[in-house]
Amino acid sequence: MYRDSRPPRHAPRRRNLARRAVLAVLAVAAALVVLGPAGRAQQPPEDVTVLRIATGPTGGTYFPIGGLIANAISNPPGSRPCDRGGSCGVPGLIAAAVSTSGSVVNVQSLKAGTADMALVQADVGFWAWSAEGIYNGGEAVANLRALARLYPESIHLVASAESGIESVADLKGKRVSVGEKGSGTLVEARLILNAHGLKLNDVKPAYIRPGPSADRLANDELDAFFFVGGAPIQTIADLAERDEISLVPIDGQAADKLADVFPYLTHNVIPADTYPNQTRSVATLAVGAVLLTTAEMTDEMAYAITKSLWHPTSMELYRAGHPGGRKLDPSRADDDTGVPLHPGAKRFYDERAKIAAEETAPVAGP
Repeated sequence: MYRDSRPPRHAPRRRNLARRAVLAVLAVAAALVVLGPAGRAQQPPEDVTVLRIATGPTGGTYFPIGGLIANAISNPPGSRPCDRGGSCGVPGLIAAAVSTSGSVVNVQSLKAGTADMALVQADVGFWAWSAEGIYNGGEAVANLRALARLYPESIHLVASAESGIESVADLKGKRVSVGEKGSGTLVEARLILNAHGLKLNDVKPAYIRPGPSADRLANDELDAFFFVGGAPIQTIADLAERDEISLVPIDGQAADKLADVFPYLTHNVIPADTYPNQTRSVATLAVGAVLLTTAEMTDEMAYAITKSLWHPTSMELYRAGHPGGRKLDPSRADDDTGVPLHPGAKRFYDERAKIAAEETAPVAGP
């Protein structure tokens, strides 16, 4: 439990980075509207392509990371050229991040055509594509395609210091937010509870977003909440600044079994000092965050987006824009995506692999 009296570390910087990320999202979203002389909204010009990226709650990681990705791949007409310090995105593309409740809703948005791309947990994407797991018995979303695996998402179980919760088993009978309905967090919370011999009705579940969950925990209206996201999560960081909390470990035989049964769950550690006053590392599980689209996206657009996504300038933007942006890993971008790679994205990764092989090939002798 985080009870030492050290002042919060890095909190101003975290807030500034998060604020810049949100402003970046708003800047891109503003570009979606072209105003006529009378101030009325008009359709974008014909040479502009507008794409919507479904993300997650504003208090999580998907929303700011999605905003940074939107900025990285966007290149509206009139932008300064990439080689002159301007946009290195796809010419004529304007992408905007849209806040949602998370992975499950994002898959449905892709299926319905109300989103063009989405950040989704790898396991949720796999289950939707294969009609397994939580989608068992339903219709497979067979047109899902992956552009990239982005980063590992840590499963956070946050408890108030006064709750006495030190393990998942201690959640029995407690007031626990298990994530909003339609979120990937709810999927993982159920798996973890079941692995520890608990069902949802063994706790007093609340189905709410991370921001309200943190507020209710601070007001002693909740004992704990689950949230899945790339650490650090701003909502949890803000809560840890003002209240005594503990990150509950998710480890032991139950965690081992989950990692063995579900190929997209891996052992993970939230390092000490990830959050204010966090003095020890905490073992947990993680699932990959992937950027998905559908087979309806053209090969040319998928290739161009994937190339822009991993451009060196984009990597600098991610690292500077949000702490979680440092975890975006191009070296594993085509691994464990859960659903098939889009042919356009595969073309980019194949070309990259060929270049890397040529660079490391031994030089032939005379």
